[in-house]
Amino acid sequence: MAERRVVVTGMGAITPLGNDVQTFWDNAVKGVSGAGPITHFNAEKFKTHFACEVKDFDPKRYLDRNEIKRTDLYSQYGLYAAAQAIEDSGFELDKMDPFDVGVIWGTGQGGLETLEQEVQYFMEKDKEPKFNPFLVPKMLTNMCGGMIALKYGFMGIGFTTISACATTNTAIMDAFNYIKLGKAKIFVTGGSEAPITEASIGGFGSMKALSTRNENPAGASRPYDIDRDGFVMGEGGGALILEDYEHAKARGAKIYAEIVGSAMTNDAYHMTATHPEGLGALRAMQWALKEANLTPSDLDYINTHSTSTPVGDLSEPAAIAKLMDGYENKSVISGTKSMTGHMLGAAGVAEAILSIQSINHNMVPPTINTETIDPEIVGDHDIVTKEAREKEVNVAMSNTFGFGGHNAISIFKAV
Repeated sequence: MAERRVVVTGMGAITPLGNDVQTFWDNAVKGVSGAGPITHFNAEKFKTHFACEVKDFDPKRYLDRNEIKRTDLYSQYGLYAAAQAIEDSGFELDKMDPFDVGVIWGTGQGGLETLEQEVQYFMEKDKEPKFNPFLVPKMLTNMCGGMIALKYGFMGIGFTTISACATTNTAIMDAFNYIKLGKAKIFVTGGSEAPITEASIGGFGSMKALSTRNENPAGASRPYDIDRDGFVMGEGGGALILEDYEHAKARGAKIYAEIVGSAMTNDAYHMTATHPEGLGALRAMQWALKEANLTPSDLDYINTHSTSTPVGDLSEPAAIAKLMDGYENKSVISGTKSMTGHMLGAAGVAEAILSIQSINHNMVPPTINTETIDPEIVGDHDIVTKEAREKEVNVAMSNTFGFGGHNAISIFKAV
């Protein structure tokens, strides 16, 4: 049986740059920073006082009162993004076989905020064991995907991926593979994260992973810059509708792009650091291109993982330089975490959406705040800095890497 083509027929987003795909894209092209003082809790005693928060979030737009009561913020973000994507896809839900639609969702931390609040309450009440009956379902990492399936009656394949900051590229890859192999027709996929909490900011801060540029939050995330000092925490979620091409064509769906390749590897090098030579990242990019039947010369745009950390921003360019060795390099790269911050498990789907939009608009969003490229970066890279660049984009690659050595790559192509 021939492998099936897989296309993107719907998108949804809730990000530090906007609470829908169009606003997210418009602000990314404008080079807007999503960073500002933390409002989720009092961060004065922490080393880092700022983050890239979602603004003006009103869950009531897509969630009813009971859904809000029974879900952690990470699930609310996910349900919100999924609702947009489903609406955007033009599905006639009442005419669909519920077993044709699955949900593969991702999150790195799940309901951390709920867990924190309940433990704090437990300690404040002299350890009296009175817990919220929704504690367990609210904190479970699989619950957002489960709630999406429950809300719409999707009865196909469903599970949750966790691969740290590579999580949602992993979810996208899994959905792609199931459809390609003929085991499903449609997936709601993506992920969500709500990591701007005391434990998360405190924990990453103690690792010295976060920027402490408290005097200039908007300028703190600066991928590839010689003065970078860590990433800026972000939050939010994003959703894609992946669909069998023939199924999408038969129902007259609009098609944003085709997903043509994906791959995963593991560095097997360090708990938190990427391999200094980018060996795992290189192999994942090579495998994804091979599956897509493309060469490095076919790449027009690479949305890089580039978190603005001292070590991570060195290994990925080294891997890309090796990938391009011997090929005509026409691709440009940019690091959009300079604007969104690092959305952890949700970063991959947010950046996949920007990659798809770059194809639809022939525009590459910028890497803001990058003023002086670190001379230790290996390779002669065309990094889009400061302002977006008009460029024909037919093929875009989205890179994500996570703690634990996870490398996940997705490649999108114009249809």
